[in-house]
Amino acid sequence: MFCVDEKTAIQALDRKDRMLPLSPGRGKTASRHTSAQFVALLTEVVSAHRATQEIHVICDSVSSHKTPAVQTFLLDHPNVTMHHTPTYSSWLNQVENWFARIQRDVITRSVFTSTKDLDKKLMRYIRQYNKQAAPLKWKYDEPKRRIRCDSSGSTD
Repeated sequence: MFCVDEKTAIQALDRKDRMLPLSPGRGKTASRHTSAQFVALLTEVVSAHRATQEIHVICDSVSSHKTPAVQTFLLDHPNVTMHHTPTYSSWLNQVENWFARIQRDVITRSVFTSTKDLDKKLMRYIRQYNKQAAPLKWKYDEPKRRIRCDSSGSTD
């Protein structure tokens, strides 16, 4: 099962003065999010698995996930099933929690001299995170309650 989404509004910004140091998966970056790039990602995922293995992709309902090219890909790969989260329900896609962590730990207050530097720092963070990664445990009991997770992954 793969949760996929695009993290928008990231800029490689340099700063005049260096910031003080902050206290103590697999990722892929692309300059744009197009249907062709999404199909390329799906192709990469499929090629890493047996042809008979079921692959479930959870993603939002953005238009680039529903183009004729994506539909053709799905027809050609019946082992791949797309599950689109409802509009305004991004919290159902667990990759959104991951993006929040990346925003907090990598992007906010950081200095990037280029998009290549940004890519390098994101990939380094992902490699380090994967060494100690643990499943995020959360539950959704009642629609009126907001789901909250602490850094350990437990909910309140």
